[in-house]
Amino acid sequence: MPGARRLDGSVVELEDGIRRVTFPLPFGIDHVHCYFVPLSTGGFMLLDTGLGVPAAAARWQPLLDELDGALERVVITHFHPDHVGGAADVAALTGAPVLQGRLDYEQCLRVWGDGRSAGQLAEHLRLHGMPAEAVERSSSSGGISELVHFARDPEPLDPGKRIDGWEILSLPGHADGHIGLLRDGVLLAGDAILRAISPTVGLYPGGRPDPLGDYLASLERVVELAPRIAFGGHGDPVTDPVGRARELIEHHRERLAQAAAALDGEPLSAYAVSLALWKQELSLAERRFALAESLAHLERLVRDGRAERVGAGDERRYRSASTGVRSCNGAAVLENKT
Repeated sequence: MPGARRLDGSVVELEDGIRRVTFPLPFGIDHVHCYFVPLSTGGFMLLDTGLGVPAAAARWQPLLDELDGALERVVITHFHPDHVGGAADVAALTGAPVLQGRLDYEQCLRVWGDGRSAGQLAEHLRLHGMPAEAVERSSSSGGISELVHFARDPEPLDPGKRIDGWEILSLPGHADGHIGLLRDGVLLAGDAILRAISPTVGLYPGGRPDPLGDYLASLERVVELAPRIAFGGHGDPVTDPVGRARELIEHHRERLAQAAAALDGEPLSAYAVSLALWKQELSLAERRFALAESLAHLERLVRDGRAERVGAGDERRYRSASTGVRSCNGAAVLENKT
């Protein structure tokens, strides 16, 4: 890979001394990247931590021993398990403080904390059309929380401030409180922008009401800032972040048109729309993501005046708005109003 030097089986050195560490994942995407970032003090900052594992010292100590400076802080881009999962482990091994966005930590507590409730997600899935049997299986297929060792009471990260010259950016969408770091044209992007896949953007209970709108604004922010390279949580570096951001914006415009076209007749649940958008066989977890992403697109259509919600009781459904949206040759067309 241009600009990268292989150090060992799991570490790659990038530009400016940044070291990318890759860990395997047991689900979906098969890996996650974390980054050791040099600081002006001679120490390092670790961006994201992978999953928490029982033998944390065996995973982390050899990597820490290879650093030519102390680990001074741990920064979390967002609360998803493959990014926040090992935060408490690394903090315990090194004494380094953990830094996390305020909103992101609130969600981390709600999703992974002591008061978490599988029933809330189950009710959310049921409300949006997932069959009862699938909801029951989804509720009983937990276990990921055991791999999330997040740090309690982290130091808050506030967008607009800086860490050793790195500007903290608010890049919501994939997660409500997602942050990135930018310095000298290098974007440490987390999952805000990835080279080969579109980051999932779903609507979940307790989350912000328009995650897709948030994400499109984040992509426009990337275009505005025009970094020259982005290091993400998965896959190869993004060597044209502006072009990739524009591709992702277009991808979601097309997906919005597909969702609008699916609303051609009787009102549909988000689950039913997910079946129209993802016709292939999906695992239960993948279908849950598809439902959440379909819901995010439907809510964006509502805010655009292209769809409307129907019902607030046993099941929430959506239909084309009565303001002129119709389906034409499988695509959504907004009729001109005179």
